[in-house]
Amino acid sequence: MDVNTAAVASPPASVKGIGRAQFIAIVASLMALNALAIDIMLPAFPNIQADLGITDANRVQYILLSYIIGFGGAQLFFGPVSDRFGRRAPLFFGIALYAICSIAGALAPSFEFLLIARFLQGIGAAATRVIAISVVRDTHSGRGMAATMSLVMMVFMVVPVFAPMIGQTIILAGNWHLIFIFMALVSLVVGLWAMLRLPETLDSENRRPLTMKSIREAFAIVLTNRIALFYTLATSFYFGSLFGFLNVAQPIYVDLYGLGAYFPVAFAAVAVVMAGSSFVNSRLVGRFGQRRLSHGALIAYFALSLLLAGLTAIGPIPFWLFFGISMLMMPLFGFVGSNFNSIAMEPLGAIAGTASSTLGFAQTVGGGIVGALIGQAFDGTVFPLAAGYAIVSAVSLLMVLIAEKGRLFGIGSPN
Repeated sequence: MDVNTAAVASPPASVKGIGRAQFIAIVASLMALNALAIDIMLPAFPNIQADLGITDANRVQYILLSYIIGFGGAQLFFGPVSDRFGRRAPLFFGIALYAICSIAGALAPSFEFLLIARFLQGIGAAATRVIAISVVRDTHSGRGMAATMSLVMMVFMVVPVFAPMIGQTIILAGNWHLIFIFMALVSLVVGLWAMLRLPETLDSENRRPLTMKSIREAFAIVLTNRIALFYTLATSFYFGSLFGFLNVAQPIYVDLYGLGAYFPVAFAAVAVVMAGSSFVNSRLVGRFGQRRLSHGALIAYFALSLLLAGLTAIGPIPFWLFFGISMLMMPLFGFVGSNFNSIAMEPLGAIAGTASSTLGFAQTVGGGIVGALIGQAFDGTVFPLAAGYAIVSAVSLLMVLIAEKGRLFGIGSPN
């Protein structure tokens, strides 16, 4: 099929009785609770380190890792549960847990207590991620799903624009404990909105029994599907570079380049271009397809990471050069993330909850571990981050080649 004759996706104007715009906003807000829990913490790292007596600066990164492990692991629970009981009940349980553990984080008397609270907060957030992806798959397919997911990701990526600024403002006005109170309040508002407006998207006749046999069968379907498995692995490694960036963004921007209070502004600029690329992807994916856009973006990311790694291997580079290359690389996430997820989910509609949880577990825990390795390699220079970018994007490209049997830029199904 020639790309010029490919059918353009037409997502539904309404979803289960609510307008598409509100549906996208609710789903994006659910996913944004996860982004908020990560990005709002970044400006607080030095304050938490000083307040809780953390002597090793790299240890403070465990605040992200503990959350990510809880978030990733719990998705394996919420997926089968949501396939059995529907999407709403597990969602509201997760939001309640998120809010309670946010308050617990605000009251943390020690670093260890804070890590436990963050781990449990991540478990609560897992429900929001699983249900968000599941309700999109329940109601969409093909390029229409990719277009909707791109818009969800666009709204979702706006959060990193404001979250560090909000965190910085809260710290200036009070202390880091108030950041957790803020997260609790936001989660309650989003939960109430979803309770009032988000309908149940899994019909009773499509629910699966919650037995060990049915769970094993569902996971087997995911793990034996070549496209789903290897696109999931590709996404895991690719997003590992983003987690790596999050782990070292504060010391690179503040300690290495001396941005100080301007760190949230620089961080926001990166998030803005990522959100913009997600919008562009939503406009182009119906015409060009998920594969052409995502494969091209992944190759470009790999090439730019090699350039950055080569430059930083020679010696320190000025901020304008590091930031300029970053501003070329980060928008490519908008063309990879939502498209890889929609390609992986496409053959798994009958088990959307379990599929979403399996994919989410691999992407979050795998990406989190990869990101932690990159973060722990930080030595006061940009080179470990740049080298990490190059390595994980190369592995991601290899996974895509295996999924596609060596053929890139396929058009795939237009619907």
